[in-house]
Amino acid sequence: MSICIAAAQSPSVPGDIEANVRTHLAFIQAAHQAGVHLLMFPELSLTGYELPLLRALSMTPGDARLAPIRAAAAATGMTVIAGAPTLDAGAAQPCIASFEFKPDGSASTYRKQYVHSSEQEHAQPGPLGAHCGMLEGQRYAQAICFDLKHQAHADAAVAAGASLYLASVLVSKNGYADDSGKLRQYAEALKLGTLLANHATPSGGYDTAGRSAFWAPGGALVAQADGPGSYLLIAQESNGSWQGRTVPVQLQD
Repeated sequence: MSICIAAAQSPSVPGDIEANVRTHLAFIQAAHQAGVHLLMFPELSLTGYELPLLRALSMTPGDARLAPIRAAAAATGMTVIAGAPTLDAGAAQPCIASFEFKPDGSASTYRKQYVHSSEQEHAQPGPLGAHCGMLEGQRYAQAICFDLKHQAHADAAVAAGASLYLASVLVSKNGYADDSGKLRQYAEALKLGTLLANHATPSGGYDTAGRSAFWAPGGALVAQADGPGSYLLIAQESNGSWQGRTVPVQLQD
């Protein structure tokens, strides 16, 4: 059974959910044309990495503004994972989250479990434990940025039976070597396929590295974007062998 996953290395307009939804739709269409089964966007892709705005921009997967993404997931038969803040009832702070939209119309929310010290004024951590889904016979686990710094997070994914570890991130040029090294390490030591979906342009004051990538189980780098810019990073497995490529995505001004 073949599986095809992709990172959407996409830009985000700060605080402009409608504009960012349009960008998501362009990437979904490009991914569909490439035969992708699952498409992951960067951390807080729907809002930009705007920490002071997390509470004001908080939403749920059922938000009316996200209806076009839900419809696109159904129309293309693709699982789409997009980043946004969410505020749970009774919570003191929002969580940095990802919304997973399935082709059958269902949706789920993953909440970032390890909050960086720079985020603690604006966000609280979600509950610990692997957040997994099934796709073409493989189990995948989600991570959001600082999650991947913690071995316990990847270990939980393995304990839950995951063969893929999918990380949505905002990683700067200065931080890229360490974060990508972690994902390569997990691929090598834990025999996970690891995906990194980074921002295409600066967000929240951080100069993004771009360079979205996929490492095959065992640690081999299968594909990597050259740097910042709007790309699909595609990884496809067939009969135990992984192949990858990058595809530029043209966005309207």
